[in-house]
Amino acid sequence: MKNTSQYILKYGVPTHNGTGYLTQIDLPFPMRIAWDKKTLVKKITCNKAIAEPLKNVFADILKAYGYEKIKELGIDLFGGCFNFRQQRGGTNYSVHAWGLAIDLDPERNQLKETSKTARFARPEYKEMIDIFYKHGFISLGREKNYDWMHFQWDKF
Repeated sequence: MKNTSQYILKYGVPTHNGTGYLTQIDLPFPMRIAWDKKTLVKKITCNKAIAEPLKNVFADILKAYGYEKIKELGIDLFGGCFNFRQQRGGTNYSVHAWGLAIDLDPERNQLKETSKTARFARPEYKEMIDIFYKHGFISLGREKNYDWMHFQWDKF
């Protein structure tokens, strides 16, 4: 797992508006804003470096689960990607500041939850997490047993 200084060396210091390193991708299925489930998301703003891998993640998730199962499991609950900020409780930049991480279903996979209660720790989500790994992302839930909502780019 990469640390903040490695991200700075590779991607530079992040900026509040992401000028020069962000792009938008079209999603293969609509997602819902996690805190306003009636609002649909059809595009995500992310770092250019992960645009194709992230599209491939969601295409593979759609193939593996189908749209109805994705909705049933809450995999379509979008919690954010680009967000210029520091790590929660820290002084280093969050991987979200580069648009290199995505959060899904944050209400049922809260920051400090462990595998005992986090939804994404359940067996029915293993294939989804494996798909993220296949395309160069890691799960903080799997790696550190907290922040199960968070998937970040780990390829350099």
